[in-house]
Amino acid sequence: MTTPSALLKVMIDAARKTARGLARDFGEVSELQVSKKGAADFVSAADLKAEQTLFEELTKARPGYSFLGEERGLMEGTDKTHRWIVDPLDGTTNFLHAIPHFAINIALEREGQIVAGVTYNPATADLFWSERGRGAFHNDKRLRVSARQRLDESVIGTGIPFLGHGQHARFLKELHQISQRVAGVRRFGAAALDLAWVAAGRMDGFWERDLKPWDVAAGLLMITESGGKVTDADGGPNALEGGSIVAGNLDIHGLLLEKIQAAA
Repeated sequence: MTTPSALLKVMIDAARKTARGLARDFGEVSELQVSKKGAADFVSAADLKAEQTLFEELTKARPGYSFLGEERGLMEGTDKTHRWIVDPLDGTTNFLHAIPHFAINIALEREGQIVAGVTYNPATADLFWSERGRGAFHNDKRLRVSARQRLDESVIGTGIPFLGHGQHARFLKELHQISQRVAGVRRFGAAALDLAWVAAGRMDGFWERDLKPWDVAAGLLMITESGGKVTDADGGPNALEGGSIVAGNLDIHGLLLEKIQAAA
């Protein structure tokens, strides 16, 4: 078994400390103070508290690193070679509806390359983690992408555009191309966990548009470290900043990309 490095332990400890607060709030979800940030984009008091905890823990452990978070945006540090990329609560809508499928997402970028990632679901204590060159893991178990080679045997994850977000017509064209050729399409509502599940072989592929770096940074590394492939929807290398992502094992990634491009 590979044990996490000192760096990974910092990230895992920060995630677990943040998770304690989220777990408490999740248990009292009906009491949460909720403010509205744009159409159907809810940010809870829990979300803001979670990011503050992550910021404090990561900054204490690695002073000077830059910090890119969903709520506070980019905070430049004195160390220009390192940047934390953090989503304190991916799956906010699930969280607010008492659906136990949400995650804390932490990645570290070094000189433009993601080198470590942690995705943790406080409701289930599922911990996914990876480090460049050392593999990807679920708790203590090594992850591998699935071995399926055909779309008609595959389950594919996605995200569906919602009120005020994304291009609904384009999504429906892509869904039409894919859904009639696969064993199933799943929409769970937390991209960070979707990507971890592709790395774990639970889903064979995933595609989504209109994502942010904090949604995908940890998952990009997990999938590549578990033997898979990730690109943007054009087949290019810009999945982190470009907003679109197509992921899967080497076979399914190519087939999925082909169908998405056929929908254009």
